[in-house]
Amino acid sequence: MFIHLQQRTIAKPVSCSGVGVHSGKAVALTIKPAPVNHGIRFVRTDLPDKPGVRAHFNAVVDTSLATVIGDNGCIVSTIEHLMAAFAGLSIDNALVELDGYEVPIMDGSASVFTSLIRAAGIKEESGPRCFFVIKEPIEIKENGKSVAIYPDSTFRISYTIEFDHPMIRKQSFSLEVSDNIFEKEIARARTFGFFHEVEYMKNYGLARGGSLENVVVLDKEGVLNSEGLRFKDEFVRHKILDCLGDFSLLGMPVLGHLVVKKSGHAFNHAFLKQFFTQKKSWDTLIAGDR
Repeated sequence: MFIHLQQRTIAKPVSCSGVGVHSGKAVALTIKPAPVNHGIRFVRTDLPDKPGVRAHFNAVVDTSLATVIGDNGCIVSTIEHLMAAFAGLSIDNALVELDGYEVPIMDGSASVFTSLIRAAGIKEESGPRCFFVIKEPIEIKENGKSVAIYPDSTFRISYTIEFDHPMIRKQSFSLEVSDNIFEKEIARARTFGFFHEVEYMKNYGLARGGSLENVVVLDKEGVLNSEGLRFKDEFVRHKILDCLGDFSLLGMPVLGHLVVKKSGHAFNHAFLKQFFTQKKSWDTLIAGDR
């Protein structure tokens, strides 16, 4: 598998607008190029002095319904789909400006963000990429959920979900993560929810922007969206999308095999914290070094 060895950013600014799935508020978002070693950083243009926050696991402040980061009064919510697009297309450096606190949900997948990045063009930069190289397993397990990573020469994700629903049941999917595979197999997979949960959240002022335009909604028997599913196993593919977004908050790409069962944002974040307590289990590698 081809691994990009140079850091990458986008070639020119690109913008989109939409609504936040939980807030229901309109938000405009612009992605701009950024220099070597900048990482991914969000800036709130609607707040005084335009404060920013780095997309890093240390900045995560909430994982109950989405991945939320914050620093010095700057909160940015529901970043996982955009972060998945950055990770899936190997974008290391970018500045994301938005005029609200929630990244727009768009169609519920990473497809729009992926297309935006492709439209901007991807630019190789002068600095080498740095990788976490897994030397020995790191694992956490709890109540049937598990996240583990094992040594591998590439970045691979194997994911299994189980839901007591006729459209889902048990689904598994495994892939090596590369630009083209992400774009073809993962980016278009949409977020999903159950009708009773969506109605419950709306009653409590949540999911205000959620609709059949941006969420795959299931009732007791099947899918309510008139167009149906984009993939037969769209549900597990979307979980991989979320996982990519969450794991990008390590701050550097990983060479290892990530094996996940029935996890979500909160448990993914718990694993990231465990990852940094087991420093003997990984090394860092600068591309070109041996």
